[in-house]
Amino acid sequence: MMVFVGIIILVFFAVRQQAVTMEEISIGEVAQQIREGKVSRVVVNEDEITVIYPDESEGTSQKEPDATFVEQLKELGVTAEDLSPDNVIIDIKPPSAWFGVINVLGYVLPFIMIAGLFYFVFRQARGGGTAAMNFGQSRARKFTGDNPTVTFDDVAGIPEAKEELLEVVEFLREPEKFIALGARIPKGVLLMGAPGTGKTLLAKAVSGEAGVPFYSISGSEFVEMFVGVGASRVRDLFDKAKSDSPCIVFVDEIDAVGRHRGAGLGGSHDEREQTLNQILVEMDGFDTDTNVIIIAATNRPDVLDPALLRPGRFDRRVILDRPDMRGREAILEVHARGKPLAPDVDLKTLAKATPGFVGADLENMINEAAILAARREKKMIDQTDFQESIERVIAGPERKSRLISDVEKQIIAYHEAGHAVTARSLPEADTVHKISIIARGQAGGYTLMLPESDRTLVSRKKILADMISLLGGRAAEEIVFSDITSGASNDLERVTQMARKMVTRLGMSSELGPMVYGQKDEMIFLGKEFTEQRDYSESVAEKIDGEVKQLVCDAYQQAKEILSEHREILDTLAEKLLEQETIESAELDEIFPVPQPKNGGMPVKNSK
Repeated sequence: MMVFVGIIILVFFAVRQQAVTMEEISIGEVAQQIREGKVSRVVVNEDEITVIYPDESEGTSQKEPDATFVEQLKELGVTAEDLSPDNVIIDIKPPSAWFGVINVLGYVLPFIMIAGLFYFVFRQARGGGTAAMNFGQSRARKFTGDNPTVTFDDVAGIPEAKEELLEVVEFLREPEKFIALGARIPKGVLLMGAPGTGKTLLAKAVSGEAGVPFYSISGSEFVEMFVGVGASRVRDLFDKAKSDSPCIVFVDEIDAVGRHRGAGLGGSHDEREQTLNQILVEMDGFDTDTNVIIIAATNRPDVLDPALLRPGRFDRRVILDRPDMRGREAILEVHARGKPLAPDVDLKTLAKATPGFVGADLENMINEAAILAARREKKMIDQTDFQESIERVIAGPERKSRLISDVEKQIIAYHEAGHAVTARSLPEADTVHKISIIARGQAGGYTLMLPESDRTLVSRKKILADMISLLGGRAAEEIVFSDITSGASNDLERVTQMARKMVTRLGMSSELGPMVYGQKDEMIFLGKEFTEQRDYSESVAEKIDGEVKQLVCDAYQQAKEILSEHREILDTLAEKLLEQETIESAELDEIFPVPQPKNGGMPVKNSK
């Protein structure tokens, strides 16, 4: 279209330009030359005049549009005798079709160009999938199953979830085996788990193993500001999926459109709820032989509409937990493929040092280690690179360039030494792996404490030990400097939250008993806790505040007692930190060996 418009423009200017290629003279000069007998022929073409001389040379002129050529010549003194055929031949041509076309194009061409531009944008919008002209079309991206990029070999750390989805793969490969027995494959599979646990990766692996088309879309891509667009996109997506059967439709973050109906800000008929209604209708309308399976992922299953979770829709739910130590080791092995690892790299040790990490965290940790090794001009990634990358992921990058005074440096050293001494003195606390006064992220220094093993249940003693070790930094400042600083603000916030949770949510208060106080009110549409509904009296509220204060104060007092008992070790650790800025676990064992339990207490953890 744009080429056609360009050709029209070139023709227009070519025709317009041909009149100025010859010498142009005025109409008065033409009249004078005719009187003097210097002109042999005159060709009149509308307003254009071509003058031909006896020597075959030519000239051009223009006449006035409201009078004929002869009338103008007579007004300029040319007689009838001068215009006789013996003196000059006047050839008047009929109007040219091109002349009319050119005049019309002068007015119409701008509109043609504007219309062509709109047509071009329209075609590009439809072909490119932008939101200019195709609001009602699905935004889903299609991946064919011919060359799978992800299979179950690339998914590790979640063996139970893989087993659940193996049935889906088998159904897509051999649906006749299930249909012959009257079995109905789950129409929808809901993947639930914390962010980074591998929900999207697992869905892609199912598509790669089954070798079928894979449609991927985010829940937020359904909803627009225009009413009805989301429902139209749902219909378009399911129509495409049915035409490509068997296939998989993956909806990521389905909680964006699948929240409880009736909780929207726009009433019961807002755009999000219309989109959800269309999803419910489309899922329930599938026949048993369509072979289209819907896989959705969310980390907020608690806010989903019950109609979405009933049998016949998402009737199979797969929970992806945070991986345990063996799972983390398997994930590290997957992400370490193809990377040059030094002989001293022990993935089992790394898995042990990364409790709570999910697959995305472990992948990021390995990538950070590779970046560090490349920055240091290494040919292989060694264990020190991995250890530093773990600290970067947990606490942030080192800020060695940060300038602090000697006084502040001494306060930070005693603060971190206080954390380490109190944690080392309590058998239930986590193991201290490293102490540093080098700033990382927002922290002026840090004490790296990691559990020896993964925990599912947390005891009251463990929570109290964590509170005491968190308050060890503030207690050390008060004991050594007889003053306190703002460096313990985050420690105090965490301790207060832990104490309040013990009293109100975990029933760990001896005075208030094993009860839960307060109900969480949640703004479902916003997806976050908004207020706490108090279901207790003012007198109980006072008791809760008093119990929380008592727990924190008792923990602080125990921290001070531990540090007073081990004052020499506290001073030695602080001086060592001021000298070399970092203390590893082996050096800590030499300065402060793990205390043995007194009076037959609980066995002390192994520090190694």
